[in-house]
Amino acid sequence: MARQRLGQHFLKNPAWRKRILETLPLRPGDTWLEIGAGHGEMTELLAPKVGRLLAIETDERLLPALQRRAQLEWPNVEIIAGDILALDLSSLLGESHVHVYGNLPYYITSPILQRLFAASTSISSIVVVIQFEVAARIVARPGGRDYGYLSTLCQFYTRPEIELRIPPGAFNPPPKVTSALVAMSLPGARASLRIQDDHRFLEFLQRCFAHKRKTLRNNLRPIASEAGIQHALAYCGLRPDARAEQLTLSEFAALFAHFS
Repeated sequence: MARQRLGQHFLKNPAWRKRILETLPLRPGDTWLEIGAGHGEMTELLAPKVGRLLAIETDERLLPALQRRAQLEWPNVEIIAGDILALDLSSLLGESHVHVYGNLPYYITSPILQRLFAASTSISSIVVVIQFEVAARIVARPGGRDYGYLSTLCQFYTRPEIELRIPPGAFNPPPKVTSALVAMSLPGARASLRIQDDHRFLEFLQRCFAHKRKTLRNNLRPIASEAGIQHALAYCGLRPDARAEQLTLSEFAALFAHFS
């Protein structure tokens, strides 16, 4: 039985598991990190295809069966008991360039992605099953209604694409929403923008998107004078009434550099 407090929806449908496997950038010898091993639905498919698999599971009820299967069937799989939001990913991943797969609890998708981005120097790709509406926000481009802070955060670190749209019936229990498989290749725009301080830049992005219905001038008033904001917008070639959802990451970077 799934625990609703953990947001568990197990990928039970074999056909959908196979379709997901076919989208993954699998190469013999690579190291993979699986978030939410569950009953081993994807673990059993990943294990024969990769060099090493670190499978994280937080539900203590599922761990004994996973550990038995690892001992008997999956010699290259290490079952890790713990919460992805609490584990020290830097120590776990080391300096290796791992690939990440996860069927993420929908209610903590954003915090999990932020944890992964914090360890981005050790990650080559991230492929996750998430709520479709969240996936649409992640891949949204400037000017669309879905474009926001989550879009810029994910596109700063990765190059995201929606690979599959997955119906509720693929899961047990079925969620009340449609899901999506999102593939994120690293690096993203971060590699070309040359931001000196990632943390400050992300704080700046959050400030710009603080109130989506307001202009950048309104959102930036807590950190700069009206004259300073107007000068910065003009210097970066932006309209005085520009809104955050209209700007590309390159334009945000130019504006951030000007204020810095």
